[in-house]
Amino acid sequence: MGASIRRLGSAVLAGALVVGLASAGTASAATDRDALLQAMTELTSSGAAGLQVRIHDEHGDWTGSTGVRTISGGEVPTNGRFRAGSITKTFVSTVVLQLVDEGAVALDDPVGEYLPQYGLDPRITVRMLLQHTSGLFNYTGEPRPDGTLEPGIPLYGKDFEENQFRTYTPEELIRVALSKPARFVPGTGWSYSNTNYVVAGQLVERLTGTSYAYQIQHRILRPLKLRDTVLPGTWPAIPGPHAHGYYAYQNDGQQRVLDVSRVNPSWASSAGEIISTTRDLDRFITALFGGELLPADLLDQMRAALPTSGYGLGLESVDVGPACGGVYQGHTGGMHGYQSFMFSTADGGTRFEMSVTIGAVDLTNPEVAQRLTGALNNLLLAATCGSAAPAGRGHVMDLPNLANVTF
Repeated sequence: MGASIRRLGSAVLAGALVVGLASAGTASAATDRDALLQAMTELTSSGAAGLQVRIHDEHGDWTGSTGVRTISGGEVPTNGRFRAGSITKTFVSTVVLQLVDEGAVALDDPVGEYLPQYGLDPRITVRMLLQHTSGLFNYTGEPRPDGTLEPGIPLYGKDFEENQFRTYTPEELIRVALSKPARFVPGTGWSYSNTNYVVAGQLVERLTGTSYAYQIQHRILRPLKLRDTVLPGTWPAIPGPHAHGYYAYQNDGQQRVLDVSRVNPSWASSAGEIISTTRDLDRFITALFGGELLPADLLDQMRAALPTSGYGLGLESVDVGPACGGVYQGHTGGMHGYQSFMFSTADGGTRFEMSVTIGAVDLTNPEVAQRLTGALNNLLLAATCGSAAPAGRGHVMDLPNLANVTF
């Protein structure tokens, strides 16, 4: 695709708010959405091209969107598909845990016994992959102590543009990671690494004799009727209605902006390739926490978060305080141009899914990234606390550096 230099225009800043109630609401329920609607508008004024939100709480089910479908205009569809990024990890972890339940593998089995071709450290277990305690280098890049990035595959700037439609194999991604020193001795630390879940996808394929994508379709998508969720493989398009995300970077003093709604997602593989909708993600997390996909003992292990990281087995935990619903669990997801969120309370009483498309803004600019991150946190606060947000609450979660395209 051709890249063009484009800027966010008044269409983004003055994009009409599109709100759809999924069920009949009351006047009080509508009033409680005021803080959320204001935060959604703030986010589009801070660098997001558009966003769609789905909430289930004591007031019922609500969906809404704001901003523009493309930076040329159009409404953001509330039923639109988007690149869900690392939310894929929760699907993969669920499949691995189902295989544990079936006796095909144990959480504390050494992964290298099943995938000997990689020469993995024999101390790395299945649990460590799902928990990010393996120490494997992240093939998408690792932050150095000075804040710079130790690169992996080409995902930034001109290098990314030149490789936007390149096909990667899982083996290639794993080999990139293994060419770098391990971050720490397996089991002695925590570091988020997409490599863990590419290896986990390969483990699923070794155990079942079929692709990990087939196993997700067979075990999760079909039983739950998640018809709008797809695993695209190397297919660059997002099918059906969707908003467009953008990736901007500086090249020889000029800003270039890529429409990244079309990209070969094979670089994300089983760590982040899934395309979905807020409706499908809501159904998925409801079924998962409701015991439809895993027995209680394995679901408990999946949800048991490490105190140092807040991460379980494919689930992130966020404690927003008792005034805002307590602990939420789920996952975030990020790819070029897209930021996604899927969270629920333990009882499923409050659930929140969101897709944000990034506009033509350079997230390597600290002021731009800080403004967008602040607006995102305000939105998460409004979504979890509504009009009852406690005064002085600074943020809901520690969001990653948004210039890092994968998390």
